[in-house]
Amino acid sequence: MALLGDILQELKVLLIEGPFVLIQLFGLILQSVYNFLVPVGFRAKEVHGETVLITGAGSGLGRLTAIKLSRRGCCLVIWDVNKTGNDETARLIREEGGLVHAYQVNLCDRSAIYACAEKVKTEVGDVDILINNAGIVSGKRFLDTPDELIERTMNVNINAHFWTVKSFLPSMVKNNHGHVVTIASTAGLIGVSGLVDYHASKFAAVGFDESLRDELAYMGASGVNTTCVCPLFINTGMFEGVKSKLPLSLPILDQDYVTNKIIEAILTNQQMVVLPKITYFLMSLKWCLPTRGITLLQQFTGCSSSMDSFTGRKSE
Repeated sequence: MALLGDILQELKVLLIEGPFVLIQLFGLILQSVYNFLVPVGFRAKEVHGETVLITGAGSGLGRLTAIKLSRRGCCLVIWDVNKTGNDETARLIREEGGLVHAYQVNLCDRSAIYACAEKVKTEVGDVDILINNAGIVSGKRFLDTPDELIERTMNVNINAHFWTVKSFLPSMVKNNHGHVVTIASTAGLIGVSGLVDYHASKFAAVGFDESLRDELAYMGASGVNTTCVCPLFINTGMFEGVKSKLPLSLPILDQDYVTNKIIEAILTNQQMVVLPKITYFLMSLKWCLPTRGITLLQQFTGCSSSMDSFTGRKSE
């Protein structure tokens, strides 16, 4: 009888609920076609007056994203462990007439994150857009990476996401308004040699975003969006020295281009951004080819050896 009950339940789901799901899927496909054909300017949401918190805003991608969002009329809250760099970002924003609040935060310290989050809520108010941008890379092969560097990579690149989102998501859910942006990496989609700890942290970041998005949908928080950004190497200095055998197919991305894509994704509630677009093709190969075939392609393209000439930022 129990088996018969399970069969009837499954038939009910497939025959009654299934058609409605197919209709919704078709509608989502049409929405994707619309998004592809219609320019961003005609479907972008308004972010003027929104409060945006960006981690790792003291340099590179974080700084440029903060400046560009300030130009759109956002109030910036910028976090970085590097006080000098963070203060410089704040100065650049204020020079253009922007509103910014700078805080020095060690993202390896959960207590420090929670304490600073409470300070932000008191001094600034609710955060509307949270961009977890901060990231570090050791750039060493796994057996050459000290334990403390592995822990630091995981703390900054993924663990901090839990604590920042836990701090600011409740008000977003309460107001049914907000956006959580995860700056991950193509390293969260395909693993290569020389970046084992980094890849592990970025795979976790991609999974964090995907699961959080599903959980928000299940909760009915339709006004809270998430975006996961997965770029290849960017010319911020973080991956200084990396090389590819195919520099045109697998280029070092310009940070100005990447920040524009991040902001575009926020304005249009795009859920996933993968750069460059050839990575979508590589991802399809990952699931179609034998595992050893992927290893062969990585060696052919030079991905496996790309970190051999890595130098990175001197400060790291």
